[in-house]
Amino acid sequence: MRPQRIVDLLAVVALALLALSAYLTWSHADPGSGRPTVDFNGYAVTRAPVTLALAAVVAVVVTKLAGTALRRVLAVLVLLMGVAAIGVALQVRPDAGELSRLRPELSQAVTDQVALSTGPAPWFALAGGLALSAAGLIGLLTAHRWRRPTMRYERDPAATPADQWKAIDAGEDPTI
Repeated sequence: MRPQRIVDLLAVVALALLALSAYLTWSHADPGSGRPTVDFNGYAVTRAPVTLALAAVVAVVVTKLAGTALRRVLAVLVLLMGVAAIGVALQVRPDAGELSRLRPELSQAVTDQVALSTGPAPWFALAGGLALSAAGLIGLLTAHRWRRPTMRYERDPAATPADQWKAIDAGEDPTI
């Protein structure tokens, strides 16, 4: 499998995992005393994973149109976005005070204590961040071997516009 396709596949997998982390439960809050538990999805806790995934996928798409130097710059950005997604997955653990701002029924005035637990979403965000980091690293290391699709449509610099029109009149494609 070509490195360019591996980067594409990893970027799509990262997008799926990071988007899934936005919809799955990031934190459970149990206010106790018979009150219902409150679940917070990833999008309510942090919007960073989805934003990073979308930006990285855009960067991967742009690499298809870029030269080697710009590909390397974009690959470094994708790698950094993957590292940022990993950092968000490992460090974002809202406490009761933060969650009470989102849902007032969890505030200290209403309940004595709130038991917090973590849902599966940070694990999906971590896996997506790892996939994004791998895509950036592979893109960085193999950028010089990628094909440029725009080269097919560039004209011959030695040909004059009159020569190109003559080729078209003769039924030839001057871009090949």
